[in-house]
Amino acid sequence: MNSGNDPANSAPATAGPDTTNSAVAPAATAATLITNIAGLVTNDPSLGDGSPLGLIQDAALVIEGDRVVWTGESSKAPATDNRVDAGGRAVIPGFVDSHSHLVFAGDRTAEFNARMSGRAYEAGGIRTTVAATRAATDAELEANLTRYLREALRQGTTTFETKSGYGLTVEDEARALRIAARHTEEVTYLGAHIVSPDYADDPAAYVDLVTGPMLDACAPHARWIDVFCEKGAFDGDQARAILTAGKARGLLPRVHANQLSYGPGVRLAVELDAASADHCTHLTDADVDALASGSTVATLLPGAEFSTRARWPDARRLLDAGVTVALSTDCNPGSSFTSSMPFCVALAVRDMGMTPDEALWSATAGGAAALRRTDVGRLTPGARADLALLDAPSHVHLAYRPGVPLVARVWRAGVASDG
Repeated sequence: MNSGNDPANSAPATAGPDTTNSAVAPAATAATLITNIAGLVTNDPSLGDGSPLGLIQDAALVIEGDRVVWTGESSKAPATDNRVDAGGRAVIPGFVDSHSHLVFAGDRTAEFNARMSGRAYEAGGIRTTVAATRAATDAELEANLTRYLREALRQGTTTFETKSGYGLTVEDEARALRIAARHTEEVTYLGAHIVSPDYADDPAAYVDLVTGPMLDACAPHARWIDVFCEKGAFDGDQARAILTAGKARGLLPRVHANQLSYGPGVRLAVELDAASADHCTHLTDADVDALASGSTVATLLPGAEFSTRARWPDARRLLDAGVTVALSTDCNPGSSFTSSMPFCVALAVRDMGMTPDEALWSATAGGAAALRRTDVGRLTPGARADLALLDAPSHVHLAYRPGVPLVARVWRAGVASDG
């Protein structure tokens, strides 16, 4: 049974090098010491205050190359060639955004405006973006992608997943994945976003395409396969066929599940050992029990509920059942056009029953678990040096001061940039 968002009992999600001796200082090297940190979130409960966040007060950490090599109290910090004074501010792991749709063209402002004026959200709106994406050049798609990646980095996101799903032809899906793969290793084949408009009268033929020629063209460029298991998209049998075909080609499954209605998506995700069931808005007790008994992470996407005025996912129910929870942006032009993980943290605390500590863990270590990564989402020796310096004395300010640009500086793989 999963232990929820307690890293101490979620070793596959957060395991890493032994940090019990992290207070033993290494010899002076060409490394960077960040010191005078008011509160350092390590996501290692063996450190600091012993909480899931492993919070160290009056802390320091050392970066060498692209890795963290030491964490501990400032008074025990080693000598290094370079030194950064955090000025009594907080440092957190870089956010891990495990669900986004960033390879697209076009704009759906009119749809958003209509929805805010009373029209309900439906999955079919995706077709608008499909038409614009097909018409765009590779250069236009990549320029759009990199724009949103820079935007996300400024807000502290250092690891992101992104999907295809706005081409829905063999050529357009494959080119979306090729473009995405130039910017992240976490690339997801989502030919099964909706049934292509070209196959509106023959969904079975489209499933054959997705599991045949399209999969052949896309598998070399992706790590993951996803399906939108929902009314108006793909039913349980279709989703199982698509995910099973992807697994046979070496792709790992994840599922858009139970966003708009109750359905088979969550239990299918657990059955197939998907890394993540994403959305999880409409859950039965059996769905929650399945998540709690398996290794599938429940990834919650509050930006979608904010942008569609839909019912909020019940994070408290999942956490209390022992489910591992991640938070992500779902950044896409139709239903969640935000790249801000701090915004999602604030929504999760305000409207989904999470504490500030739980929301931060879910946006960092939880996202890493949803990608089955052990090198990101934490700040312990051996982890990738992905971190954000907040212009605040505590990580709690992410929820306490919503909408305020609190990320002052970001390090990604040891390379610093201003927030």
